[in-house]
Amino acid sequence: MSLVGFTAVATVTLLLCVMTGPDRDDLDEFYTGYGSLSPMRNGLAIAGDYISAASVLGTGGVIALFGHDGVVLALSTALSLTLLMFLLAEPLRNAGRFTMGDALARRMPGRAARITACAVTIAALLPLMLVQLAGTGQLLAFVLGFSGAALQTGCIIGLGVLMIGYAAIGGMKGTALIQILKIVMLLGSGLVVAALILHRFDWNPGALSDAAADRSGAGPAFLNSGLQFAGGPHPDADMISSQLTVVLGGACLPHVTMRMYTASSARQVRRSMSWAVSGVALFVLVVTVIGFGAAALVGRSVIAGIDPQGNTAYLLGSQAAFGARVSTAETFLFTTVTTAVFLTLLASVGGMILACANSLAHDVFATRVQEMSPRREMTLARVSALAVGVPAIVLATLVQHRSLQPLVTLSFCLGASAIAPALVYGLFWRRYTRAGLLCTLIGGSLAVLLLMPGTNLVSGSPVSAFPEADFNWFPFTTTGLVSIPLGFACGWLGTMLSGRRKAQEQRRHYEAVEGWILAGAVRRGD
Repeated sequence: MSLVGFTAVATVTLLLCVMTGPDRDDLDEFYTGYGSLSPMRNGLAIAGDYISAASVLGTGGVIALFGHDGVVLALSTALSLTLLMFLLAEPLRNAGRFTMGDALARRMPGRAARITACAVTIAALLPLMLVQLAGTGQLLAFVLGFSGAALQTGCIIGLGVLMIGYAAIGGMKGTALIQILKIVMLLGSGLVVAALILHRFDWNPGALSDAAADRSGAGPAFLNSGLQFAGGPHPDADMISSQLTVVLGGACLPHVTMRMYTASSARQVRRSMSWAVSGVALFVLVVTVIGFGAAALVGRSVIAGIDPQGNTAYLLGSQAAFGARVSTAETFLFTTVTTAVFLTLLASVGGMILACANSLAHDVFATRVQEMSPRREMTLARVSALAVGVPAIVLATLVQHRSLQPLVTLSFCLGASAIAPALVYGLFWRRYTRAGLLCTLIGGSLAVLLLMPGTNLVSGSPVSAFPEADFNWFPFTTTGLVSIPLGFACGWLGTMLSGRRKAQEQRRHYEAVEGWILAGAVRRGD
């Protein structure tokens, strides 16, 4: 039934892309869908882009293995989107048109800013794409019961090609409809499973958490802070670093921020974000119950034995909710759960490929020509989807048998250390200069790329990407506690070194566009 469900979802979503994709050479239709989505549908699409397969499987696993620390991580993801809603959503929509490069170039025109923004976009999203693609092979192997490496590799290649098609054919509107379908299926099936788990414990959350603590092998520590980072030299600082990275990095990733440009007005972006935050908050509730249910019904040792990262906990918890005897209706429900996770993998990568392709075509190639025709730019965007997707597929087949947690962390660290400081400075700091922007993006990215190989996610641990090696020298699991301040400091230093004259020029230029950015008085291209 799962195989039938997967095939049906792949067929229906591809047809949706073909039917809703742009039918003429119109850039606004391809990049933003004309802003034609209602606030509710746009909000669901934002939530769909934000809740990736790494969020579903990874967060569920952390909750099942580490209890309280996993719940804090889940709450941090909701807080991140709330922060985007109140601080950046409206200015981003007002300043940008199609890509993050547009938003940054509003104040600092020039190819250097756009090309650097494109490079950071690809660097931040490529690791997440690899995680989703490699996770597709693992999911199919787990659900369908095969273990052959060749079959897993074949699944990655086939589904990678399908995801490139989503981005190239459907454009923004097509991928938005897939995200809406995904979030409805994911939340709907998750709510039913969560209700079944609570029913098993007489609708008593306290009894559920106590049972999870008993089966965890950690006792009361499962319900207290610090279990996840207990083996590190500085567990409290490590946890702060991890939460800071998620809160600042999650919602600033380019495939999420690009959805701000699909709102037709500032009022619509506020209403869209309200729906998105509500959807993510509901997801946090669902994944918490299912994660605790997996720990209580399956046991922490069994979950860790199947996958040390706990990525199968969401599915194991859903399976265990039905009990020993499984009816036809329950089999159908579990198929719906697995199909929703499968669709999450498809939709997430499709959205990320679209964000990278849009940036590559619009920020790098289109700016080289004074007046590029819409037909040519759309062709470039579709070719760019292929240029981004094919290397992602190849790399995913190479990393599929290693721990993928470092790649997830790398993306969030780049979002928090390079993209978040650039957006905050670019949208709100009057003196911010082009040199400051380049220093922020390049300095924050280099800090993450230099520190990340030294974490225990890469080596020095049995569950690291290279368990046979040990070049672990950095004391924290994530780089955020060091790289985030460095990203902001690089932007400040680059601006200060630009000189007083450059700073005054930027101040005057910002004052000229301040009404556009903060109040939405005028939007470029309207």
